[in-house]
Amino acid sequence: MEIFTWLADRLSYSVFGLTPGTRVANGLHFFIEDTSKILVLLVLLIYVISYLRASLSVDKVRNYLLGKHRALGYLLGSTFGAITPFCSCSSIPLFMGFVSARIPIGVTIAFLITSPLVNEVVVIMLGSILGLKFTLMYVAIGMLLGMLAGVMMDMLKAQRWLQPFLAEAYQQAVNSNIQIADDTPAPSVTHKDRHYFAVNETKTILSRIWKWVIIGVGLGAAIHGFVPAQWFEQNLANGQWWTVPLATLSAIPIYTNASGVVPIMASLINKGMPIGSTLAFCMGAVAVSIPEFIMLKQVMQIRFLGAIAGYLLVAISITGWLFNYYY
Repeated sequence: MEIFTWLADRLSYSVFGLTPGTRVANGLHFFIEDTSKILVLLVLLIYVISYLRASLSVDKVRNYLLGKHRALGYLLGSTFGAITPFCSCSSIPLFMGFVSARIPIGVTIAFLITSPLVNEVVVIMLGSILGLKFTLMYVAIGMLLGMLAGVMMDMLKAQRWLQPFLAEAYQQAVNSNIQIADDTPAPSVTHKDRHYFAVNETKTILSRIWKWVIIGVGLGAAIHGFVPAQWFEQNLANGQWWTVPLATLSAIPIYTNASGVVPIMASLINKGMPIGSTLAFCMGAVAVSIPEFIMLKQVMQIRFLGAIAGYLLVAISITGWLFNYYY
């Protein structure tokens, strides 16, 4: 997008008087161009998506999932996770509601895993920085990992590893064969209602993520401007097998969120880090983060958390290895 490049050129070279090609100039140019582009696109697209989502009823989606064929349920759970902009803190109450509504634990896990991995913020940022092809691959992989996690948790009968209060609610729902009524007519939503909802949603999401965008782009700019490309070529660009799990694990303690990690990905790829190792880094930061697992501890026992963490670390590493091999 030429306007963002022009803005970065203008500020970096004319306003700040930096010399093109220097480390400081390269880093600042990257920061200005990516920050302005991401924030403008986020405002526009979050508003549009929120406007379209204004009539979405979470209860109706939950009722629709209830009783569906298991394979279709995994797909629907993952799809619902992908199209709803829920972070970990807001996904957990929905997780509890799904469990209490007797939705199979695997379908619920498919939603829970996919939701932080794939959302409109990630799609917007990946599309604007890394292109459509990489974005589509990422979305497909994120949904597939969610569905496979659901299959695995159903095979393990993971509902027995819920915290006691939630396991009891799940069992009571199963024993009583609860079916939530779905005969309430959907309220009409006017254009004005949609607009106000979209404006408020845009403000809410931006207030939650803008600082992570700044931090993530700042780190990306530092890598872009100051870390020599030779370091990546010597240590990571050869695609050694151990670099993939290392990238996955190294992302956990430096977690920001998906908004912050995407610009770092762009810098790593530009520096020569293999695409599979970079993808593993991004997915590890988003899906296996310490803050998320601390929150999940409120609804899951340690064995449940361990099963999810182990699955994600293995699945993300395999994904990284495959991408390093084919790309």
